[in-house]
Amino acid sequence: MKNEILGIHHITAIAGNAKKNYDFYTGILGLRLIKKTVNFDDPHTYHFYYGDEKGTPGSILTFFPWEGIQAGRRGTKQVTEIGYSVPAGSLDFWQNRFEQHNIIYNKPAVKFGERYLTFLDPDGLKFELTEAKVKDTRPQWETAAVSKENAVHGFHHITITTNKMEATAAVLTQIFGYKLAETEVNRSRFVIDTVEQANIVDLVEAPGEAIGHVAGGSVHHVAFRVKDEATLMYFRDKIVEQGLNITEKIDRNYFYSLYFREPGGVLFELATDNPGFTIDESLDELGHNLKLPAQYESIREEIEGILPKLT
Repeated sequence: MKNEILGIHHITAIAGNAKKNYDFYTGILGLRLIKKTVNFDDPHTYHFYYGDEKGTPGSILTFFPWEGIQAGRRGTKQVTEIGYSVPAGSLDFWQNRFEQHNIIYNKPAVKFGERYLTFLDPDGLKFELTEAKVKDTRPQWETAAVSKENAVHGFHHITITTNKMEATAAVLTQIFGYKLAETEVNRSRFVIDTVEQANIVDLVEAPGEAIGHVAGGSVHHVAFRVKDEATLMYFRDKIVEQGLNITEKIDRNYFYSLYFREPGGVLFELATDNPGFTIDESLDELGHNLKLPAQYESIREEIEGILPKLT
């Protein structure tokens, strides 16, 4: 078995109002809520997982919604954009949909030969919908409002903004196995060939830009995908060898994780495919029930009384 990074596993961001977040991602963007649980460190706060039908790695966007949190500020030492892959010819649909629902967006543009549409979620988190050069064959989650012809497939890329990209690029290439594919102005695109999608990291080098502030509407961390725990620990050893501080293995119920901060300041996670999101719910039930880590089951009634209602 090869020890490989398999692109992006999931991305975790910070939101404000929980219901507004839920309504936007399931209603406007048409994603499936695949897991409704709580923050392991703050059980009175939701942890939402959105994705495709199964919560396939490479499609999973998660949120900590903290009511009343101050707005973040985009800048360096951050993941500043999340890119989704959408079908060719679908950007007109999305532009019209954003207009109808008063979503802030920019008209389509082109980057690395691909058309994309930028928009902001209700907390100001920045996204791009990209019509990928290579046809994306990943199955989509469809809703009554967002059909297969327009629905997102999963992640296309992430963008990290940094004052100096050398050290971050070294982690991507020397530890993870990414390769520099192309550069436009101050944006360098790194790609890994172990998977066909969710395999792009863009580094934007902005020497004079101010450091960002991670809060509402910001990415908290990005998780890179590995097959299993043995591969996870293989990469832990590689990261330690580079002199970087990294956590011990953490059981997140639906995957096993390691966390470290790359030299450019962004929090990276490594996450396994196993055991997956159907370990405690059937495929049909995903996202319908509040699932609690075992240590919080004894205070379930208290937690349910505090968490905001979504419907």
